[in-house]
Amino acid sequence: MDTGDEGDHNSMMWNGDPCYKGLGMHSRGSWGLSLTEFFHFTFPRLQLQLAIIFIVTQSLHLLLRRFNLPRIVSEIMAGIILGPTILGRFGSIQTNLFPQDGEVFLDLLSKIGYIFFIFLSGVKMDPRTVLRTGLKAWTIGVIGVAAPVSVSIFTRRSLRKYVHRYRLPAYISIIALQNYVTFPVIASMLVDLKIMNSELGRLALATALICDLMTSFIGTVVSGGRIGQMADYTFGIIAQASVFSICVVLLIVFLGRPLCIWIIRKTPEGKPVSRVHVILIALLVLIVVLLSDNSGLYYQYGPFLLGLIVPDGPPLGSTLVDRLETMVSGLLAPLLVTYCGMKVNLAELFDLNFISFIWFILFFCSAMRLVAVFVPAVICRVPIKDAMALAFILSAQGVVQISFCYTNALNQTFDGETFSMLTTWIMLQSGFVNLVVKSLYDYSRMYTGYQKRDVQHTSPNSELRVLTCAHRLDDVFAVKKVLESSFPTTESPIAVYALHLVELAGRALPLLIDHQLGQKSSGGTRTQKMIEAFYSFEQQYSGLATVQQFTAMSLTKFMHHDICTLAFNKLASLIILPFHRKWNYQGKMILDSSSLRAINLDVLELAPCSVGILVDRHKVRHSSAPSSTYNVGVAFFGGTDDREALAYARRMAQSPGIHLMVIRFVPWDIYAGDNQWDAVLDAEILKDTRMLGARQENIVYREERVKDGAETALLIHAMEEAFDLIIVGRRHKDDTPQLLGLSEWNDLPELGPVGDMLAAADISKPVSVMVIQHQNVKNK
Repeated sequence: MDTGDEGDHNSMMWNGDPCYKGLGMHSRGSWGLSLTEFFHFTFPRLQLQLAIIFIVTQSLHLLLRRFNLPRIVSEIMAGIILGPTILGRFGSIQTNLFPQDGEVFLDLLSKIGYIFFIFLSGVKMDPRTVLRTGLKAWTIGVIGVAAPVSVSIFTRRSLRKYVHRYRLPAYISIIALQNYVTFPVIASMLVDLKIMNSELGRLALATALICDLMTSFIGTVVSGGRIGQMADYTFGIIAQASVFSICVVLLIVFLGRPLCIWIIRKTPEGKPVSRVHVILIALLVLIVVLLSDNSGLYYQYGPFLLGLIVPDGPPLGSTLVDRLETMVSGLLAPLLVTYCGMKVNLAELFDLNFISFIWFILFFCSAMRLVAVFVPAVICRVPIKDAMALAFILSAQGVVQISFCYTNALNQTFDGETFSMLTTWIMLQSGFVNLVVKSLYDYSRMYTGYQKRDVQHTSPNSELRVLTCAHRLDDVFAVKKVLESSFPTTESPIAVYALHLVELAGRALPLLIDHQLGQKSSGGTRTQKMIEAFYSFEQQYSGLATVQQFTAMSLTKFMHHDICTLAFNKLASLIILPFHRKWNYQGKMILDSSSLRAINLDVLELAPCSVGILVDRHKVRHSSAPSSTYNVGVAFFGGTDDREALAYARRMAQSPGIHLMVIRFVPWDIYAGDNQWDAVLDAEILKDTRMLGARQENIVYREERVKDGAETALLIHAMEEAFDLIIVGRRHKDDTPQLLGLSEWNDLPELGPVGDMLAAADISKPVSVMVIQHQNVKNK
């Protein structure tokens, strides 16, 4: 039942009380004030409101993330709890803590947060990516937008016959809202699901970018056409608004772009943009909002366009994201979601027929969106499960849709009931989409190994495929020495896939650049020097070694996807990762990166082939003149990882410049072990090694009897003096007698007990270490 009183209530709900002159800003202090009087002062009350909103939101997120629900669910739910649905029904809380005359400040903060969120979303987007995306993304994106818009136009005409004209604008706005595919929401969702760098994630980002730009263009055209049809405006007013809008767009493009280029030129190479220039850009964002809002455009259109013309990446784009991202995305933008949740009133619903029809339209539009994406994806030969996951990803809704709902409520296109239903729908739909995509798409599934991709099962007279990863120029020099020691020959060539890892800054789209295709990296001088170092290696071993170079620009927490995907696609047998610690010439540790260590741990878990972590100390000065012979030692205890380490060392020993010593650590007591088959394989590879040693003078086999881990540690430390490179396996059985007691002192599990000893920070000798893990063969 709709009444005039309800309409007045909704109007008051969004417009608030215009009289604020009786409000006090600052309190006189807590002494002599009652709690009720304290709430009468605006600034302390605003601080308390923000603290309560933050605490409730974070508490809910800590609980709900265990069920794989996204943050937006917690933010909307926090607003519903604090709003009139639950706590707001207690008059004292509503009157004192969240009074209507104080909402203007929360409203202002949330809008400012959303403005800068949209601006940063534009900064992270690279419109040129649309031109570089493949036919698959274009096909899915164009059909995914065109089909729902076409059906929506037909649906609008049908609604005019059956819906009262008072309700018609709300229905039309709901349908238009469901057709929006927003890039910021999709990118945020993929980050939460940790699939941004997967094949599906890259396709979803490219498609979302195309859909976002198309829907924004269509929305602008439709809005302009709608204004032109309004009888209340004269031709002169419409022409004036159109000219003003065009001038605002031209001003943003032709003034903002040169300003950004000027700032970049003023910034020294390798340095971040100065604080003054960041403040200047932030001020320009606010000016652009003012111009857009007064020209007839949506107020968020100007900041988004300004963000698009800001060059992404370093120095300007990355600095803006670095300085503003935490405050904007962590506090201010979520505040808009919670604030809108506080406007939801599920306790007072009047027109149930109207509400039922709203839900019918929402389900219909959602199904239409799923079909419009799923069908072209299947036609483009995307696997059925991935196509379904892609359809759900592109139907995700978030803060952008919340903002449109809020704007329509302010314009009184939506009444309180409509706004409550739409906000609740966004909350439920966001949680459901997250759960469905997580169940449909398991990114680790693609790395599952069925065939053996390792060094052991690579024939000595066949090509060895190695994927090397480098964050710094030092990493390139270290792995280059290992590759040279691997002795590429005509009968046994080496194919090197060099992946330069660059942290993604100032953009949302991860990039995998293939330098063989003539693509250039924006990593700067550092990346170019790394490319040249590998190019010199290929020239040195021309015809014996081939090098293909790639640059992966990604968030650190997703870099392992690029590594594993490239290794999988290139059929690599070994991935060589740089260790997260670095030493200087004096043997003093100068770098200990937790983020690089996290990458190594993730690669060890997911890798489709064998993995080696290279602990490099090539910078440490020799106490004596360096020898022309490169001494390599293998510490052998038994097991699949040790056999893989020995297999790689034996390949190195084909070079006459390599002197290999294999030291087998044998327990004093008889040790049967848990797996007799492992013992048979160990005996077989050691027998072959002894036979090679009989034929080759540069291979020496030795056995050392030890009682426990203490004696083993003494011998391992003695090896540091004798070798340039020590190769060890990562994993061993827990009950191995030779290692008893060492696991208790293992600070770095990714290196195993032996590798951990050799990678100790206090070792000042020029010995490098490679810790090898054999391929994890998983069962589906």
